[in-house]
Amino acid sequence: MLLGCIGDDFTGSSDLGNTLTKAGMRVTQYVGVPDTSAAPGVEAGIVALKSRSIPVDQAVKLSLAALEWLRAQGCTQFLFKYCSTFDSTPQGNIGPVAEALADALKARQVLVCPAFPAAGRSIYQGHLFVTDKLLSESGMQNHPLTPMTDPDIRRWLRHQTKGSIGHIPASAVMQGRDTIRSRMQAEDAAGHRLLVADAITDADLVALGQAAADLPLLTGGSGIAMGLPGNFRARGLLSASKAAWTGQGGRAAILSGSCSVATRGQVAEHGKANPSREVTADQVMSGTVTAQSLADWALAQDGIPLIYTSADPAVVADAQTRFGKDTVAGKIEALFADLARALVAGGVTRLISAGGETSGAVVEGLDLTALEIGPEVDPGVPLIRANDSLVLALKSGNFGGPDFFARAAAMMEGHA
Repeated sequence: MLLGCIGDDFTGSSDLGNTLTKAGMRVTQYVGVPDTSAAPGVEAGIVALKSRSIPVDQAVKLSLAALEWLRAQGCTQFLFKYCSTFDSTPQGNIGPVAEALADALKARQVLVCPAFPAAGRSIYQGHLFVTDKLLSESGMQNHPLTPMTDPDIRRWLRHQTKGSIGHIPASAVMQGRDTIRSRMQAEDAAGHRLLVADAITDADLVALGQAAADLPLLTGGSGIAMGLPGNFRARGLLSASKAAWTGQGGRAAILSGSCSVATRGQVAEHGKANPSREVTADQVMSGTVTAQSLADWALAQDGIPLIYTSADPAVVADAQTRFGKDTVAGKIEALFADLARALVAGGVTRLISAGGETSGAVVEGLDLTALEIGPEVDPGVPLIRANDSLVLALKSGNFGGPDFFARAAAMMEGHA
């Protein structure tokens, strides 16, 4: 294994797997820290954790355990993957985990770059944009768990970290690898270890990856990995062969817990031609719905049934006020975990999930361990083979076009 990756949720980890697979690396995504060695031939291993919204000390402990396992597999470079919308509160995990990994690897000049231009995320002058809006005006300010109210990633990280934060501006990035390296060295000399890097285009991300070829640690969204496979290929370390992908027939179902603008639009679009059923926080908290009753409903439907808790931010905020944010989230995730098990037990072979927390619950509920990354449905969202009879699509909330659900289900069967 060459590249060791640590993801703070399951959808983001599959997004990273998609980037590396398209660039020619043989990738396996692991669910949690494995207790056995990796199979031969894996060039990039991604340990997917559910650490984005847990207490900081737990996130650091899990991430360091993942690092230890990846080091034992022979990895020479490491990537800490988080969301391209930098989902994290001022008391959040991204800064502390990045610093802990840097300490363990004795790493300096650590890039921080959540940019993903294909999905509309760019960084300029240290500020994160979603298409033409600052992150804090994009809808992410209403995220139920990690509201992003400040688009300045440098300022946001200062709340979370002990060290000072540096910056690699677009004017340096656009001049390419050598200029980037010079600026990184200057920032290091000034005492900055975590360096927020501007990136507006894919070419910027490739240049950043090239500049970091000899560094032990990078952090960012999946885009920061674009240039890394080429570094290994230039050294003659990558295999020329690719694993074959086959489609999966059978029943399909969709579970959606994301409250993002994009997902709520996808829910509305899918419901025009397919059965859909909303589950409210009040129903979950009162126990008036169960996983088995919802699975029975879905399995009795024609078309591709959708079960969703996606709601307007004001509705979500009201439920959090009445029941408690963590209590509501925990109950809904437990319901989705049980529901995923019941659907697969009932014969579902194609399962689509929307939302990072929802997808984490689905993967854990199905007790999956290693996932094969397949073809891309939309930027950042690949198909994933869980076993011989189950294919998944795990979608971050803000990703995908309006008809994502229908297209993902069709691609799972092998239809373009």
